[in-house]
Amino acid sequence: MPQCTAKQIDALLPQTQCGLCGYPGCMPYATALANDEAEIDLCPPGGVPGLFALAALLEKDPTPFIVGMEQKAKSSVVAVIREAECIGCTKCIQYCPVDAILGASKSMHTVIADECTGCELCVAPCPVDCIDMVPAARSTDDKKEHYRKRYLAREKRLTQASAPIKNNPAMNKKAYIQEALLRVKQKCL
Repeated sequence: MPQCTAKQIDALLPQTQCGLCGYPGCMPYATALANDEAEIDLCPPGGVPGLFALAALLEKDPTPFIVGMEQKAKSSVVAVIREAECIGCTKCIQYCPVDAILGASKSMHTVIADECTGCELCVAPCPVDCIDMVPAARSTDDKKEHYRKRYLAREKRLTQASAPIKNNPAMNKKAYIQEALLRVKQKCL
């Protein structure tokens, strides 16, 4: 097997960040492939074309995996929220790896279709089952880099949001929120 970096492998993956491969995202799967700890047939959104791309890069024979990949391959889909049924719980927002869902607590949510990777991670946590996965209007293959950037931006935002709590182990979330509220009240005075 040629020495390929996880970054080279990650560039071939669809960037849905869906976890269907058994890894928590595309880069962890790419890292496992680079370390020869995973097979090339674990990415259903990549389908057979993805299988062939990985096989070519890693110089592996895709033949034993083709039939299985044809059976488990996923076509491009996007999430759609039936807005009249949405209760505004925000659970779907928390699971979207690319921040493609807009809404606020106790308000209706909606999916930005052009930003949705079709990962389906928002479906399971929805307590009222108001999210449908529908065929994407166009292929998402040309948006891999865009999805990667959105995913990384979300990860950075979440890391920064939790930094005050992580940097001071004595401060818990409740205390952090109380301090933030106090700062806002002081500004208003």
